[in-house]
Amino acid sequence: MTMNQSTKLISNHFSLKLRKVFHLSFLSLLGPGLIAAAAGNDAGGIATYAVAGASFKTGFLWLLIPLTVGLYVVQEMAARLGAATGKGFSDLVRENFDLRATIFMMALLFVANASVVVSNFIGMAAALELFGITKYISIPILTIIIWWMIVKGTYAKVEKIFILMSGVFISYIISSFLARPNWPEVMHDFVTPSISFEPSFIALLIAFVGTTIAPYMQMYAQSAVVERGITMSDFKFEKIDTFLGIFFSNAVSFFIIVATAYTLFTNNIHIDTAADAALALAPVAGHFAQFLFGIGLFGASVLAASVISLTTSFALCNAFGWESGINRSLDEAPVFYSLFTLLIVMSATITLASTLSLIKLLLNLQILNGLLLPFELLFMMKLINKRELMGRHVNSKGYNILAWIITLGVSAAALLYIGNVAYSLIQAFIK
Repeated sequence: MTMNQSTKLISNHFSLKLRKVFHLSFLSLLGPGLIAAAAGNDAGGIATYAVAGASFKTGFLWLLIPLTVGLYVVQEMAARLGAATGKGFSDLVRENFDLRATIFMMALLFVANASVVVSNFIGMAAALELFGITKYISIPILTIIIWWMIVKGTYAKVEKIFILMSGVFISYIISSFLARPNWPEVMHDFVTPSISFEPSFIALLIAFVGTTIAPYMQMYAQSAVVERGITMSDFKFEKIDTFLGIFFSNAVSFFIIVATAYTLFTNNIHIDTAADAALALAPVAGHFAQFLFGIGLFGASVLAASVISLTTSFALCNAFGWESGINRSLDEAPVFYSLFTLLIVMSATITLASTLSLIKLLLNLQILNGLLLPFELLFMMKLINKRELMGRHVNSKGYNILAWIITLGVSAAALLYIGNVAYSLIQAFIK
């Protein structure tokens, strides 16, 4: 399988994943930007935004403004890298950095993407626990099913079902209105920055960053631009697509926070389980809220776990020149299948072995994404400003200043979290 064929397969899978948020017929008009942005609203994203609303009411809404700007800048640069060079991120890293740097970056991407796969395995477990099925039964069975679907090529036959199931998260928008929020208060908090140095706030802040600007989203956006043959001559349309994608994706995030703020926070309900998160849909579904949430979470999680495992395996194999593709046999692409199997087995094992609540584990994995994001951005900034690679399409001076502010801001959030954890450990040691 060629690089473009591999990327096309990934693009098709991600195109289907987005349908959990928007109407199926609308998707024929969408491009890589909208698909990549909305892909962030998976199990980890839903959990992070729901916990933010339930724990701090609308206090996190203002973060959507700088993160929307940041996501646009980062995703535009990723798409521009693809349009200007005709190559994916892993290819550019391999060609423009030495072997040690390539191994380092691919290792970071593996860890970041693996955390997303784990979070979606957790999502599967949490969803089925709503129906009384313990994770010790559901996860081993689902691991075998996902492996069989991908390796035996039967995944395409069932993915549409998962898309329709995960589409129920649109209910959060309806629920946010039915909960009758104080809209003046909502809009005030949306435009008024507020920050706390409470450990819980700082941890949620870095998780917020990690799930909104997830590293794998940029890798996909660049690959999809290459696959669709988008060049700099028609890049202006891709910029519009990127903007629309981010706007709609973060609008969904906005309503998840509002819905949980005025259904859970106002009733002093903290999210410790998936059942708690499901209560935010009560204005829409009443006693069927758990059923509705469980169906959506299960569909989104199975779909995302399968797609991102494939994406990661393709990217790593392309970076190091290994054979890849689900149309190849195990003998023809042993590394590809080994990476895919490793990802899902490792994710299942972590989900089964964890003693943390599934919601807390979900948040911790988004925190990990937030901590790894600065490294990806540093590599991206190096590539986007390389004139022999990008020609006249390098960042302008003003755009570069904005991009560096975003990179440093994300890095500062990560350092703030690390410093807070270190301070807590020192305090505990002293006591």
